[in-house]
Amino acid sequence: MDLNTLTISKVHKGLLQKKFSALELVKAYLDRINKDEKKISAFLTITKELAIEESKKIDDLIAKNKEISILAGIPLAIKDNIMVESVRITCASKILEDYKAPYDATCIKKLKELGAVILGKTNLDEFAMGASTEYSGFFPTKNPYDLGRVPGGSSGGSAAAVAANLCLASLGSDTGGSIRQPASFCGVVGLKPTYGAVSRYGLVAFASSLDQIGPITKTVEDAKIIFEAISGKDEMDSTSVEMPKIENYKLSRLKVEDPRFKESGKIENLRIGVPREYFVKGMDKEVEKIIKQSIKKIEAQGAKIEEINLPHTKYVIPTYYLVAMSEASANLARYDGIKYGLSKSGGKDLLSVYLKSRAEGFGNEVKRRIMLGTYVLSAGYYDAYYLKAQKVRTLIKQDFDKVFEKVDVIFSPVSPFPAFKLGEKTVDPLSMYLTDIFTASINLAGLPAVSIPVGWVGKLPVGLQIIGKPFEENRILEIGKTYEKNE
Repeated sequence: MDLNTLTISKVHKGLLQKKFSALELVKAYLDRINKDEKKISAFLTITKELAIEESKKIDDLIAKNKEISILAGIPLAIKDNIMVESVRITCASKILEDYKAPYDATCIKKLKELGAVILGKTNLDEFAMGASTEYSGFFPTKNPYDLGRVPGGSSGGSAAAVAANLCLASLGSDTGGSIRQPASFCGVVGLKPTYGAVSRYGLVAFASSLDQIGPITKTVEDAKIIFEAISGKDEMDSTSVEMPKIENYKLSRLKVEDPRFKESGKIENLRIGVPREYFVKGMDKEVEKIIKQSIKKIEAQGAKIEEINLPHTKYVIPTYYLVAMSEASANLARYDGIKYGLSKSGGKDLLSVYLKSRAEGFGNEVKRRIMLGTYVLSAGYYDAYYLKAQKVRTLIKQDFDKVFEKVDVIFSPVSPFPAFKLGEKTVDPLSMYLTDIFTASINLAGLPAVSIPVGWVGKLPVGLQIIGKPFEENRILEIGKTYEKNE
């Protein structure tokens, strides 16, 4: 039995039937990390001792015939902008290279309470600012399917680790597509929840009105299990929203009552919108073909396909980057060389400490975004740029509101192309920003969306994006499961 390829439910069943132990499972993943990590570079920190210690606790519970949750013993990797108490959290930045988290993020606390095992912290674009994991302050991560290509970003380490079987599942964060795009590039499932569905407490902030934590997994069912575990109201995050309670560790609160989901796995009369603006000139022809074929497969199962219009799509990229960079410049002001992280002295006054610490601690992409965001928020430009961007953001959200009066979900590509080559887009920041063209609107509107693998361009995976109404993660996940069953 290859323990590295099992799903969450199969691991749970295997543990209960004592086909293998939690310690054996963790050691299988640590062995795989030891074997393949050097060529993929998915991890920034490996918590070997912590993982072994926690797995032994699960085995002890099983030996005593204690009830365990479905996540007990499950080996997870965590994006290195999410806090795990006493473990290094770098955000892939030199400015936090030696900083250790003083507490657990709420999502980590929930996972620990359910017995999940943390294998380590994964690589990302510095402070989650990027779409390829090439902007890490330490090293780039490679795509497991082609080591000369990127895994996507900014959660590239998390997606690559799942795709390469270095962990069973992982957590990422999504500000403009940073879960869905790497999931698409690496051929795994990535869920970006509704804004507020998962607490952001313990997530190092990039753009606070856009950031969301979500799972990256091998199957849609696994994504559902982890989402159910980490979602819900948190008194430490005022933007979080109350969700139904988990009962008896069964993790089954997202039951779909919609009669259009049949036991046969077919979808009847489900209304699916396909935005004409998401099939643009310059899109990879093979990606377009695969996405359209996947839509036809769902249509053949009884769904009704309708072309829809999202007229403000052309403003998504400038709107997203104006909002994201403005919020980033404010959030990253705290890294001043005084409170925590890198501190460089040698100057004659306090200002020189600020300047030297930030100059040496931040990479070029982070500096670029801070400078642009500060400019946008400066006197004389705030109304012209930031305020106008927020008004356009409202129009983008209203586009989705109108469309969802006619359709149940929206299908679209995740990216206009498969994984690109390392170094291909780093020389042109605008080219890198355009990789978010189909994903950033979802964050601006606060909607849930999932990327599921639906095909290949050569040996490179392609993902389909399923977008839902606010807090209808259940619906998009059930559609994803139906697609998996019929593949």
